Amino acid sequence: MRFGKGDWRNFEQGIQKEWLVTNGIGGYAGSTIINANTRRYHGLLLAAHNPPGYRVLQWVKLDEMFFIPGRCYNLATNERACEVIEFGFVHLQQVTVDDIPTFVYSFGDITLEKQVFMVHGQNTTVVLYRVQNGVHPGLLRLTPMVNCRGHHFHTDRDMLTVVPERIPGGVMVKARDEIPPLRLLCREATYCKGDRWFTCMTYAAERERGERSYEDHYIPGHFEVALAPGEYKTFAVIGTVTRNAGEISGETLLEEERRRISSLVTQVGYEDTLACRLVRAADAFVVQRRSTGTKTVIAGYPWFTDWGRDTMIALPGLTLCTGRYDDAREILITFARYARRGLLPNAFGLGGQEVLYNTVDASLWYFQAVHKFLQYTGDYEFIRQHIYPVLKDIIAWYVKGTDFGIGMDEDGLIKAGTPGVQLTWMDAKVGDWVVTPRHGKPVEIQALWYNALKILQRLAQFYNDEYPYEGLATKVRESFQRQFWLPEGWLCDVVGEKGRDRKVRPNQLLAVSLPYAMLDREQGYKVFHKVWQELYATYGIRSLAPDDPDYRGVYKGDRVERDGSYHQGTAWSWLIGPFVTACRRVNGYSKESRRQAAAFIIPFRDHLRDHGVGYISEIFDGNEPVIPRGCIAQAWGVAEILRVYVEEVLEQGPNLKDHLLGQH
Repeated sequence: MRFGKGDWRNFEQGIQKEWLVTNGIGGYAGSTIINANTRRYHGLLLAAHNPPGYRVLQWVKLDEMFFIPGRCYNLATNERACEVIEFGFVHLQQVTVDDIPTFVYSFGDITLEKQVFMVHGQNTTVVLYRVQNGVHPGLLRLTPMVNCRGHHFHTDRDMLTVVPERIPGGVMVKARDEIPPLRLLCREATYCKGDRWFTCMTYAAERERGERSYEDHYIPGHFEVALAPGEYKTFAVIGTVTRNAGEISGETLLEEERRRISSLVTQVGYEDTLACRLVRAADAFVVQRRSTGTKTVIAGYPWFTDWGRDTMIALPGLTLCTGRYDDAREILITFARYARRGLLPNAFGLGGQEVLYNTVDASLWYFQAVHKFLQYTGDYEFIRQHIYPVLKDIIAWYVKGTDFGIGMDEDGLIKAGTPGVQLTWMDAKVGDWVVTPRHGKPVEIQALWYNALKILQRLAQFYNDEYPYEGLATKVRESFQRQFWLPEGWLCDVVGEKGRDRKVRPNQLLAVSLPYAMLDREQGYKVFHKVWQELYATYGIRSLAPDDPDYRGVYKGDRVERDGSYHQGTAWSWLIGPFVTACRRVNGYSKESRRQAAAFIIPFRDHLRDHGVGYISEIFDGNEPVIPRGCIAQAWGVAEILRVYVEEVLEQGPNLKDHLLGQH
């Protein structure tokens, strides 16, 4: 993906696209393609000190300035106090984002190229430079900005005491006793000590989000690299909190990272360009968790960590469609280990000690992840040894009732709800305000419950084990048909104490797209087309129909405004997955439905060039032109687009036609 001057004719245009690189343990680096930081989450090293969490911004920027006799070229781009004060992006000639972002600056007869990447498994970022000097002697000055604060926070200069110390090859910066010091190293440069602050850096994206939009960063000095006339020089600046890092050359580290990324594509064997791009994108989300010693899934960058629901929805796309079966095993075992009273973790605390269980659907999505794992691997022995007892325990607890009011009602359906607690994926909450509480019997929970029963029944048959719930799935389906089907041709969203919530929401898709259908073919066809007509928004499915009085079509403003619209019209990328699956199923997997599925996916080729370049955004405005919002890189968005592209368009996944609509 290549970008040129037409993508940054002015500052406002240039900050619309962002790059992101990650390190496999929750750390990351990112900024805009013109290298102007517009978020408090932007920086060259946001280190994960308790992977995948406890992220700390330590290396903020590295700004370049090139001197020749009688002239200075400033390549930095910065906004201060709501005014752009440095316009270095005018010298930016080309940006290429192919896993590793590459920036080419051209000024006079000089060319400067830099690449930014992280060392996998380390809190280490490498900025690799290749400079072709012109006919005059030149001096390249590299000025680092540093900080030491949690990535959700901000720094004023009087809040932080920074102690720089000269070390061989560069400088070590210490700011907080509990945080390992940052080492900035460049063997080819001369480090010049300094002591000043860049005050009031302004973040345009935070300003738009109604958050505090300015902060101060410390400048510990600068590096100088001299170049003779006509000289070509390659060197790297390495920022790390890892001891002994920086002993390997930047070129060697780059080659190692390129080989690692290339192997991800090679092992799965796709030849399709989009599939390969999404396989590489998927890698950013599969990370190591220190507290469990196993793999987990980062829900989204830049601000999320791992969530149970997101992990189970994303697992097929991130690990199975990519051939990472061992990672899938680790993730399944990890969440099985932390299951409690039939509930899987909604989220882990920083140290893994505090685990939150406020979710009704994570445990039910776990069955879907297991089902997909078996479709791809056929490893029934692994499931029997490590997972099957947990599945039985989940069903038993849901039948008799567990925490948060979760349990089976007399009609066989699952009810859930506790005042002030959000339990479904529509979980926005501001203070004590649960925006979409959905207490009672949510439609997608019934579809997941029905499928969990059917999956457990099939496993019991396979393992020749007792299945004590004979006839329950039939009862669930009959109750569901009676209570949720609306004569107008769609499903209500929730059945609760106040009756049936007739809002048109996308949750009904799961009654069509999950392996065991709760609707007959005609009903499924009507539901799919209802969603297509009212909720489809090119890059996602709206969370509420536009003609609803509660509909909010633009996701912006302060936190209250944003959370108030999060599930009230905002379009979600991950829902394209069940939407496309439903399209294929209601049309009997016809050639025409495959063509239509491809048409639904094609727009994402363009979206990969927008917002978080190379990734799928979390959400979009419900209103046209469906502007991308939220996380620039979302796990279940990437995962579900990859899954349906591989399975429904390329038809390279397992045989899915065993579960035709109407099979009960």
